[in-house]
Amino acid sequence: MRLIKAVGLIAALSLGGALAQDRTQTLIYGGDWSDLITMDPQVSYEFSGGLVTDNLYETLVKYEGADLSTLKPGLAESWKVDRGRDTWEITFRLRRGSKFSSGNEVTAKDVVYTFERALAIKGPGSFLFTEIAQLKPGATKAVDNYTVVVSIPKTASPGSFLSILTFNIGGIVDSETVQKNAKGNDYGKEWLTNNSAGSGPFRLVRWDRGSQVLLEANPNARVKPKLQRVILREIKEPAVLRTALESGEIDIAEGLTPEALRALSNNPRFRTLRADSLRLNYLGMNVKEGSPFANKLVRDAVRYSINQDELVNGLVQGNGTKIQTLIPKGLLGYDPRTPYTFDPARARRLLAQAGYPNGLEFELLVSTGICGGGIPCADIAAKIQSDLAKGGFKANVKAIANAEVLRTYRAQNHQMVLVGWSPDFPDPDGNATPWADFNARSLAWRNVWNDPTAIRLTNQAALETEPAKRVALYRLLTDYVLKNGPYAVLYQPSVPLGLSVKVEGYVRNAQGQVRFENISKQP
Repeated sequence: MRLIKAVGLIAALSLGGALAQDRTQTLIYGGDWSDLITMDPQVSYEFSGGLVTDNLYETLVKYEGADLSTLKPGLAESWKVDRGRDTWEITFRLRRGSKFSSGNEVTAKDVVYTFERALAIKGPGSFLFTEIAQLKPGATKAVDNYTVVVSIPKTASPGSFLSILTFNIGGIVDSETVQKNAKGNDYGKEWLTNNSAGSGPFRLVRWDRGSQVLLEANPNARVKPKLQRVILREIKEPAVLRTALESGEIDIAEGLTPEALRALSNNPRFRTLRADSLRLNYLGMNVKEGSPFANKLVRDAVRYSINQDELVNGLVQGNGTKIQTLIPKGLLGYDPRTPYTFDPARARRLLAQAGYPNGLEFELLVSTGICGGGIPCADIAAKIQSDLAKGGFKANVKAIANAEVLRTYRAQNHQMVLVGWSPDFPDPDGNATPWADFNARSLAWRNVWNDPTAIRLTNQAALETEPAKRVALYRLLTDYVLKNGPYAVLYQPSVPLGLSVKVEGYVRNAQGQVRFENISKQP
């Protein structure tokens, strides 16, 4: 308790006395934000990065509340899709009078600059534009100050493109401010790592890496927040997170353990929430040439070695759904089949057939933070390690900061990694392309899995417009990836949260978006 209060005091002093002001105007949100790498919306591709940038930048279109099926106006007050001879022509009419935090008005040139910037800097999420939307440089044009036309090929889905625009990469930046702070040809990438230039309800004041992020109300925002400031306090240890909430140091705790959630549910000072999630926790296996996991028999042995029922019902304590396929429950194409049962004897036979009669030793990379369902990743890794040992594997667990896990994974330098994934937009292709299309340079690429059949099925399913046919294609794809891919899907977690009863208006959708402008606090 003393440690928490000391941390709180230091934070208050370091933030220039922000906490000394009326606490009804300050929301303190605790959680494991250790995957924060950048605040640049065209580069950010992590869970925590999305949580922050969603509140710093507006997008042309957006989802509201928990509804992920109906697009709503954002910076664009209207839009329409026209069928050209070879392209889809998507016209956006911008609201007049929207302003960035600098005071500059949001105009069509900022939209053009943002989309061209996303293509030029080639961030982790750029495949959403280049591969899924098939957007090309020069395809976004300003007709006048408040009208933008985007042309995408007929081979791309305009519906998917509109959904993609609700993600980080679609956050519109202040072109004038960014260009003033650019270094060489970096499009302001270095500067936007630690600064913001958006029109969202909040602006970034400071980011103390590994500690906290301070957001303050954007005085020029079109959407006025109910709070003056939001502090995201990084707390990786579940016990410390619970103590911080109970002591009043924080107002919201994301990533509580199942035990903490049960205890808080009996306390009238708090309310608890198991928020829906489209996230999947999984093992990724590097199948590059020379890797033992390049052998499908070894990958099957891994899948038969994992006791999912024990994991979900025991360690995770029901805060997750058993799943083995790549499309989460809640999206079109979800496949509930779970053909891989816990069978360590079969796993040992498969290893022997693969040329490892005495077992296989490898490194399992894992985050030091919290995994889906509020469970420390180290605990999940220990359970997986124990299960794998029964199947003939010796997994040497290496626990490092989540940001380092992601850097290693993206560089294809892992053997096996325990990580989570959530689609960037609420369509099955938001999982199918990253997981199955090597050319998208996402998960299939990270695991060096270049499979022509998976790529073909992925592209067919993405472009199919008839729902029944699309479902049938996704059934083929999910079955193929399940049996041939470099993954072992573990479970689909819910997100356990504890909130002070003074917090009102909190909604977290299954994409992980939280609109801070809608939140208020009672005295």
